[in-house]
Amino acid sequence: MKRIFAGLILLFYSLLVVGPVKSQSTVSERYLHPFGVFSLTGGVGIAYYQGDLRTKINRHLGLGPSVSIGALYRLSEHFSARGELRFYQVSADQKYDPNYIQNLSFKTTNPDINIGIQADMFAYNRHKKTNPYLLAGVGVTYMTPTAVLDGKRGSLAPLHTEGVKYSRLPLVFMAGIGVSTKVSDRWRVGLELCNNFVNSDYLDDVSTVYPDPATLSSDIARRLSDRSSEIGQPAQQPGWHRGSPKRKDRYLFFQFRASYLIGTKKEAHERKAVRCP
Repeated sequence: MKRIFAGLILLFYSLLVVGPVKSQSTVSERYLHPFGVFSLTGGVGIAYYQGDLRTKINRHLGLGPSVSIGALYRLSEHFSARGELRFYQVSADQKYDPNYIQNLSFKTTNPDINIGIQADMFAYNRHKKTNPYLLAGVGVTYMTPTAVLDGKRGSLAPLHTEGVKYSRLPLVFMAGIGVSTKVSDRWRVGLELCNNFVNSDYLDDVSTVYPDPATLSSDIARRLSDRSSEIGQPAQQPGWHRGSPKRKDRYLFFQFRASYLIGTKKEAHERKAVRCP
């Protein structure tokens, strides 16, 4: 992953140093008050999971799709409030992991919603064609971990496979970087890398230790709690590590982004004034 991140940083840098920076329209060269400028945003890309079922040398990336829709509301020359509704899918399978004897796996397709702040490097009225930015925010996600048993995929959370009833609606703290490039008076496109830190260790339904099988609610819960016997391994003993609760789960987005400028009433008046002789 370090090589991937290094490549993304180089890609962001290349976007910063190419392309003209001069504005392409008379309207954009005029000073416009930034507060209240409104834009619609969208993104599509990949999601990557980091949690208990993945080690640094796991060769199975388990990438899934990510989609987002939202809006930007400008607060000042450099700062905008942003909000988004996103959908993402992540997964992992320990058969690709050095800890394969546990034989655990999961897939989850989740929505999340967040609000945050975007900080642009260049001021709004500098009208730079390419503008890098930082972002930070907070939101919630609804976790829906599933696994396949006897050829059928079923939900894990209601089974309490570790004997723990956990919240399926945890907070998510996000931080990231991005760059956007103006392609017309109203459209911008770009790339964004966003890391999402879940305030839960159960995104993958794995966190602490193996429970006493007798305390679980059903045979299905017992089979999905300890799957070692499916590959001919001895049963895991109650109290043995099933996961690692020291670090909570997270998921990362890398997206192609687009935004459409709605603007403000004042900007609409400015555009009309320029068109009229």
